[in-house]
Amino acid sequence: MNEAIINSGEAAEATWKKIELDLLKEDVLDYEAVIPTKGREVILDIDVDLGGGFEGGYASTSFSTMLPHSTEFRFAVHREDFIDEIGKFFGMQDVKIGDEVFDKRMLVRTNDEKTVRSVFSDEDVRKTLLSIHNFSLGIHTHHVSGVKEPFLELFIEDEAITDIGTLKNLFSVFELILNRVEGI
Repeated sequence: MNEAIINSGEAAEATWKKIELDLLKEDVLDYEAVIPTKGREVILDIDVDLGGGFEGGYASTSFSTMLPHSTEFRFAVHREDFIDEIGKFFGMQDVKIGDEVFDKRMLVRTNDEKTVRSVFSDEDVRKTLLSIHNFSLGIHTHHVSGVKEPFLELFIEDEAITDIGTLKNLFSVFELILNRVEGI
């Protein structure tokens, strides 16, 4: 694993320059960087498994950060698929954000409809998510040192994103969502 640990005191542009240089100088199979943002660390993880023999490979790109333990708000968003359409036919409900295109293509679940609408009120956030084909975004719980902790996670399957402009755009959307979640 190649790891780029970046001190929180460095400027954001220096952080991204380091990531850009790392991604340019090597084939990305397993890359992790720590991006400091407003007193919090966001993990960028790019993972590629080429597979072999009868195995097909996989690729993924993700951003994640631990939230305060007291965070009770939960949500999950992903592109609606055939199974979701069947579920809706049988009465399964999802939250409508108020954007016709977003609501038609995305499935949104939450424990707080008002807050999730606020989180996705930004048009750039919705447009960026609509541009990603196979992703999940939400607040999930993981065990850290034996304690359940909430994490905000954006996981993009089937794509190892190494274009710095695309990564910066995804990060800015992730950061905006993080700021809104923390503002609750």
